[in-house]
Amino acid sequence: MKSFILGILMMIGTLPAMAGNYPYLTFELTDGAKVSVSVSSLSLSVNGNTLKAGAQTFTISNLSKMYFSSTDETNGGATAIEELTADDLEGKEIYDLNGHRLDSDAQLPRGVYIVKSKNKTCKIVVR
Repeated sequence: MKSFILGILMMIGTLPAMAGNYPYLTFELTDGAKVSVSVSSLSLSVNGNTLKAGAQTFTISNLSKMYFSSTDETNGGATAIEELTADDLEGKEIYDLNGHRLDSDAQLPRGVYIVKSKNKTCKIVVR
């Protein structure tokens, strides 16, 4: 725990030098959620077991890792609306809202589904 806090404090001092061309600092939580924070004018502070990064606050024990990224990797919220085709769903895990895994080759009836890939999880609406 002490080494983690020491690492964060060291990172605070080197943030402007290491950020380079990366506009985001991304925090990955132990539950897999990711939150990206813009590095422009970013301030980090540690108070007890809490890390404050910009407007975001994290419990240190819930942090899995943090790294600089070129895109906003925040998940868990809507960041864009995209149109997908059946080919886009090939090889992805598809779940209904009850958590049942569906066959990705099957024709999906109207409804809302959760689609998981190696890189992200998103909700889709079939109309």
